[in-house]
Amino acid sequence: MKLTLHVWRQNDANDVGRLATYRVDDVSPDMSFLEMLDELNEKLIRKNEEPVAFDHDCREGICGSCAMMINGQAHGPERGATTCQLHMRSFRDGDELYVEPWRAAAFPVLKDLVVDRSAFDRIIQAGGFVSVNTGGTPDGNALPVPKVDAERAMDASECIGCGACVAACPNASAMLFVAAKAGHLGSLPQGRAEQRERVATMVAAHDREGFGHCTNINECEAACPKEISTTFIAQLNRDYIKSAVSTAVTG
Repeated sequence: MKLTLHVWRQNDANDVGRLATYRVDDVSPDMSFLEMLDELNEKLIRKNEEPVAFDHDCREGICGSCAMMINGQAHGPERGATTCQLHMRSFRDGDELYVEPWRAAAFPVLKDLVVDRSAFDRIIQAGGFVSVNTGGTPDGNALPVPKVDAERAMDASECIGCGACVAACPNASAMLFVAAKAGHLGSLPQGRAEQRERVATMVAAHDREGFGHCTNINECEAACPKEISTTFIAQLNRDYIKSAVSTAVTG
């Protein structure tokens, strides 16, 4: 396969940035998208040119660091897959591909396709944990959890924090991320005691970081590589209202 790549190049957050065009030949359909970028970088290095900076770690769809926009789609055209799981057989010989970083004020570009997603870390630090003293590690069957609750918690826990929901949302909202993290903990007995406080603090942190508001467009669910449902956002909204009412009553 022969492809034409239009790749976003940007030195840092203060640089204007630009699209640079590259031609890659002999691309195997069995290559992953990141392997194709590796080939491009080897070619650039041989020509004494600056390689394209992009994030990656596990290359197994677990870490979420391979985040990038491909032809305007978060992680590319394959549903339920990260960029590292995207294979070049998803494209045709002669295609032109536009490769860009996440576009959100809360995700400043560090270099080329790499963005700073530490805003997610600060949201987790605000309340995405269980702080109540649960004692030592209990036996796995000591605390009964209804199957439907366990499955819901597992569904939410699949979120890898890649930021595709933010990149796909016209408002650059991270509500699907917040809802998944809060929904994971709030679905289990250990996390329910703090759920209202957790939701209030995490939503406040979300807003402080400069993410936009959710307007139920549902692009986040379509772009999520783990296909997290927007029903978690609905639950987050209910918990947030309960938190606000509880605060007003106790005053």
